[in-house]
Amino acid sequence: MQPQTYIFFGIVGSGKGTQVKLLQGFLKKDGRECVYIGTGEIFRKLIESDNENAQVLKQMINAGKLISDSDTNKLVADAVKSHFSPDKHLLFDGYPRTVPQSQYFATLMRTLPRKDIKIIYLELSKEEAMKRNLLRGRHDDTPEGLAKRFDEYVNNVVPAMNYFKNKENYVIYSINGEQTVENVHKDIIKALGF
Repeated sequence: MQPQTYIFFGIVGSGKGTQVKLLQGFLKKDGRECVYIGTGEIFRKLIESDNENAQVLKQMINAGKLISDSDTNKLVADAVKSHFSPDKHLLFDGYPRTVPQSQYFATLMRTLPRKDIKIIYLELSKEEAMKRNLLRGRHDDTPEGLAKRFDEYVNNVVPAMNYFKNKENYVIYSINGEQTVENVHKDIIKALGF
């Protein structure tokens, strides 16, 4: 099996992180390494480091501001360059999240070069996402905070995914995210043709 590139899209609460891990485990059984590129992890590592850039980004994140497209693109490109290997699968989680990031991503994939990029979209209603997030009980998961994150998702993330519609080398797989974790995973594996 050729090394593949996967991008996960899904509203907060869709179980994206869980499904990324399950797919990673599934692909490992195939004997091929996976490179995980998650912006959450990249930002966390940056915040923990002590350099000047980290302090600026830390203040932005703590203030609830979004990191700029150019900063995010640079951080993702650095992560890809330091971990990429032509014989490994690539899994993206939390990136791209805006149309400019999608444009940058497409350019990055051409330079690697990576073709046949699979986008996994976990569909979940706003109502179900709200219910799941409030059950998690995280301190920032208030109805108001979640409403803001949903708006950001609809206004930025969905267009970022739609950028790849009908683009050569990209296929979007819509998966029903309102099922059990096991069934969502099964549907992903089936959709990807394993």
